[in-house]
Amino acid sequence: MSSNETLLNRALNLIEKKGNKLPDPVTLFIILSALVLMFSWIGSRFGISAIHPLTGDIVFIENLLDRQGLTDILTKAVSNFQSFPPLGLVLAVMLGAGVAEKSGLMETLMKDSVSKVSPKYITMAVIFAGIMANAAGDAGFIVLPPLAAILFISIGRHPLVGIFAAYAGVSGGFAANLIVNMGDILLASFTIPAAQMIDPTFQSSPAMNLYFMIASTVLLLIVGVFITEKIVEPRFSKYESSEVVTNQNITVQEKKGIRIAGISAAIFLGGVFLLTLGENALLKDPATGSLLAWEAPLMQGLVPLITLLFLIPGLAYGIVTKSIKSDKDAVVMMGNSMKDMGPYIVLAFAASQFLAYFSWSNIGIIISIRGAEALQNAGFTGVGLIVGFVFLSSFINIFLGSASAKWAIMAPVFVPMFLLVGYDPALTQIAYRIGDSVTNTISPLFPYFPILLAFVNKYDKKAGMGTVISNMLPYSISFLIVWILLLFIFVLLNIPVGPNAGIFI
Repeated sequence: MSSNETLLNRALNLIEKKGNKLPDPVTLFIILSALVLMFSWIGSRFGISAIHPLTGDIVFIENLLDRQGLTDILTKAVSNFQSFPPLGLVLAVMLGAGVAEKSGLMETLMKDSVSKVSPKYITMAVIFAGIMANAAGDAGFIVLPPLAAILFISIGRHPLVGIFAAYAGVSGGFAANLIVNMGDILLASFTIPAAQMIDPTFQSSPAMNLYFMIASTVLLLIVGVFITEKIVEPRFSKYESSEVVTNQNITVQEKKGIRIAGISAAIFLGGVFLLTLGENALLKDPATGSLLAWEAPLMQGLVPLITLLFLIPGLAYGIVTKSIKSDKDAVVMMGNSMKDMGPYIVLAFAASQFLAYFSWSNIGIIISIRGAEALQNAGFTGVGLIVGFVFLSSFINIFLGSASAKWAIMAPVFVPMFLLVGYDPALTQIAYRIGDSVTNTISPLFPYFPILLAFVNKYDKKAGMGTVISNMLPYSISFLIVWILLLFIFVLLNIPVGPNAGIFI
């Protein structure tokens, strides 16, 4: 056993050492931008081209280092940034989510929802709370593991088991949920422009993966409970502790705040529901009467609706609990949430330039056309192609933790490539999300891995990365297997992965 642990630690140390040598995502986009400029000059000199399969036109690589290209780089830098699709979407949602988080609503909700559950179902409650916590942004990673540890202690179970179950739900279940959240908005804002490189008329919505996400939530919950209670927990002996749980109780004021927040959310959702009723309902597509069509105001207004769904309960909770005493407090919370987004805004500027150069040069279109031709000529299509992409995403995720940074790089290549083979961009996105989720649990380079290790060390001073990885690995492998099987079922039976989002184009 010890030799295996030593070998594992050596492998993890090597991964950490190599991974730490990777540049920051911002630097990575700068490097990629420089490479695009260089290859645009080389490609144009050699006349590299491809025939567009939809229009039949010959597409050439455009030189971005000529007079016109350099002029565009200089004069369009600001407009590239302003028109970067994820920027406005993410910042708009964070206005509401920031108030919900910083008022204390998110933290109290997680405490309240998990603490009410019978000890018999505590594992299920912790994992489910972890999966659903994706909608709360980073709060789930920080609040839920230590809370789960205390809950497990209170019912005589080992706290590390609670920490690992919570972390598996939050990180491993990152691509599952019962509702559309900011992650869906962020990824869709890369997927849709990438698909439009091939089909300018393509439209979709952030809900494009909703059906698959709901099915994934149920499946991962069942598997997560099994792994926790049958594989992880038997590895631990009885935990002896004199720790007294006194700091996790919900106060009367907080309970009242949750109740009022829930009522305000229900009133808001009720109002939205009323706007969907009737033949000429405001939120329906006027042409088709559909709520789920891209042209429907419900789909196009999903971002502000989600923002309000966070903002209204957050304000209600803050007012009741006195964390918001005036409008100034709410504005300060919004401002602080924008401060937290500072690194993302810097990343967005670098990514926006890269994506603009990639589009202007036609490199992405030509790679996609040539790649699709190679796949078709090799006969490598079908489920095998999608599964291969899942494994590629999961491998890259070990070294580059930012989901948006990875997808910003991969979407312009793989979405058009798979689109040309006949796959809906929604399927390509969900395949990426599976790979991006399953290795979160075992990657030492994942931003929240050091926080997890700190939580673990509170209850086991000798625990290291080997302890964490050895207990998280069963979740990672199991989630990968069952998720691929679920994806196979969706593809085989041609089940839509979301509203107006099928398997094939």
